[in-house]
Amino acid sequence: MSKQISLNSTVLFILTLISFVVFIPDASANSTFDTVISDYFNSWDRRVKTALESQPKWITPLAMTTPRLEQEYRYDQNRQSLSNGSTVNIYDNGKGLELIPTENTEIIIPVPSYQVRQGVKPASGLNDWAGILVKYRLLSSNEKKDNYIVTLFAQYGLPTGALVYTSHNHVFTPTLALGKGWDDFDIQATLGDSMPTYDHSSTGRSIITNVTAQYHVSNLLWPELELNRTDWIGGYRTNRSQTYLTTGIIVGRIILNKRSKLILGLGYQSAISRYYTLSPATPTFNHNWILSVRTTF
Repeated sequence: MSKQISLNSTVLFILTLISFVVFIPDASANSTFDTVISDYFNSWDRRVKTALESQPKWITPLAMTTPRLEQEYRYDQNRQSLSNGSTVNIYDNGKGLELIPTENTEIIIPVPSYQVRQGVKPASGLNDWAGILVKYRLLSSNEKKDNYIVTLFAQYGLPTGALVYTSHNHVFTPTLALGKGWDDFDIQATLGDSMPTYDHSSTGRSIITNVTAQYHVSNLLWPELELNRTDWIGGYRTNRSQTYLTTGIIVGRIILNKRSKLILGLGYQSAISRYYTLSPATPTFNHNWILSVRTTF
């Protein structure tokens, strides 16, 4: 019996030793991996600086997503007035953390917005999560050269909102974003297709178009005009559209310290398209105040 125990122990020891040699990386491999990770994060600021210097220095508009790569934290506050006399306060409005992990990419990690409706049918709760947005910059040139940018977006939203606000749909939104500048004036534009991946019969697809004209005044002022349009295909708003005109001014970039800058924006969004008398309400609101606060880093 003792010989059998000894034999089993020997076999177990040999198997353990083989497992350690085969499956556990050696110290040098671990060291190489740690060095790669360390170098990646140690060079983060350099990559961000290179990314920013190789594109125009325009500022992000109030309503649309800029084709530029940005690294910042953003909070937006909206106050919408509806045609039935109700008001809707939207806290954060799907903004959040924006990071530049490589010289040509950005990821936006939004915080689900919280919505409070007052007046007719009061309700409150989280909206659906817009999902992580990934930007890939195809082409760019800063003001010293041709002053333009071309970027692709991709975003996948999830129906995580409160029952009264959720669309009950996963939504995939690919977008083409463009921008061109002339001295202190620039135009930025996006064209996206918001495609529900589950139930097309109720929500339908929506084609989202944004165009922003912006002028840089002095060092800190950026007045702007935006056209924000949505066209529905299928669903209960099929063949309908809504267009908003957003007028606003952005103040920035205010230096906070060596690394961080503050950006403040205020805008007024008003419906300028046809009103449909039959439910559902289209345009979805009459007008909207936008407050935007951002800190770059």
